[in-house]
Amino acid sequence: MILKIIPNRPLLTGLWLCLLLGLWAAFDPAILPVWQGLAVVLVLSAVLDAWLSSRRGQSLNLSRQAGKAWPLGQVQTVWLIVDSPRHALKGWLHDQHPDDFEYEGLPAAFNLAAGQWVKIPYQITPLERGIHHFGQTELRLVSPLGLWVSRHLIGIPQTLRVYPDFARVAQYALFATDHRLSQLGVMRQRRRGEGMDFHQLRDYRREDSPRQIDWKATAKMKRPISRDYQDERDQQILFMLDCGQRMRSRDDDLSHFDHTLNAMLLLTYVALRQGDAVGLSTFAHEAPRYFAPRKSLDTVQRLLNTIFDLQPSLRTPDYLMAGEHLAIRLRKRSLVVILTNLRDEDDDTLLPALSLLRKRHLVLLVSLREPGLNTLLEQPVKHFDDALAHAAAQEYSQSRAMQLRKLHALGIQVIDVLPRQLPTALVNRYWEMKSAGIF
Repeated sequence: MILKIIPNRPLLTGLWLCLLLGLWAAFDPAILPVWQGLAVVLVLSAVLDAWLSSRRGQSLNLSRQAGKAWPLGQVQTVWLIVDSPRHALKGWLHDQHPDDFEYEGLPAAFNLAAGQWVKIPYQITPLERGIHHFGQTELRLVSPLGLWVSRHLIGIPQTLRVYPDFARVAQYALFATDHRLSQLGVMRQRRRGEGMDFHQLRDYRREDSPRQIDWKATAKMKRPISRDYQDERDQQILFMLDCGQRMRSRDDDLSHFDHTLNAMLLLTYVALRQGDAVGLSTFAHEAPRYFAPRKSLDTVQRLLNTIFDLQPSLRTPDYLMAGEHLAIRLRKRSLVVILTNLRDEDDDTLLPALSLLRKRHLVLLVSLREPGLNTLLEQPVKHFDDALAHAAAQEYSQSRAMQLRKLHALGIQVIDVLPRQLPTALVNRYWEMKSAGIF
């Protein structure tokens, strides 16, 4: 599809020469035949070249090689394949990529002989999760005589999905599989043989407690036999995910919401490997989503498909309404992990919601701390505006600390961390609760 044809530099140069020669002919009639001849040649050449240019665009083939699912924030390479079966072509191309992406390498120049093809790469970085669209590719082709540049739209639009950074999630899965989560800062304190569920019988070890000795098996085998236990399995975790306006905050390359999704996926991997079921409930946006707890092998993929296009809204979270909806759906006792960003004005709906959920479930409240708050408190006060900012940050920090103390006094499990620290802090708390027999 041809969009437009515009004069190229040689044609503009020819027109200027023709104009100058016409001015000269106005004073010297002997130059008039030369000027007329040059004008006729230029016009005929321009018409012929424009016609040839339109025909060349019709014989051009273009295809795009790009994945259908990309991880957020990771640089991707897109390949554009240009094929010209019948004509030599020269020009530039610019892909109509999603507006929210960063790119390098466009527009890209190419020069093709007849019957040849070229594969042109460019780099692009997705900055927003969800469903995104590539349009057609715009080409600017130089006409055979170089007098025109024609603009064409060619190729097929394409849809892709941008997920949370599953490259990082895959790394979490590898660490969880190889028991190397300590490299991420996750410290699991194992209690040999002192879990909640019976695991197996084995030979007695010197460090075993006398309570672990199975006397019947000892008498039968005529040697000391111990019972080996493991942490309780077949339990449920349900994430209550705040999709409100506070989760839109961004202190680095990821928003608080994206840090929360990464932490949630890491704990999902770990919990599934422990035999627990994982589910999700969202709130503070137009269409809350519910994912019933499950522990099948495809749970992570199903969870990714549920959350990949979620974006924080402009709403303020109503914890009580979210808790009431969850209490109706979730009957089996579960560990409910509320992922949010607290404010002191939340007490009106937060405390009733916690009271409601704690009647049946164990509740873990996770609140993200703004790194900018620490920055304000650490900055030296040199001017009056600095003093105002420091006082406001100090007041906010004190009210937040008071709110957390109130929650601790009520017996609420609370995590209050910076966004980057959330994945390891969340998994560490999960294992602490497992080891202590709380969950």
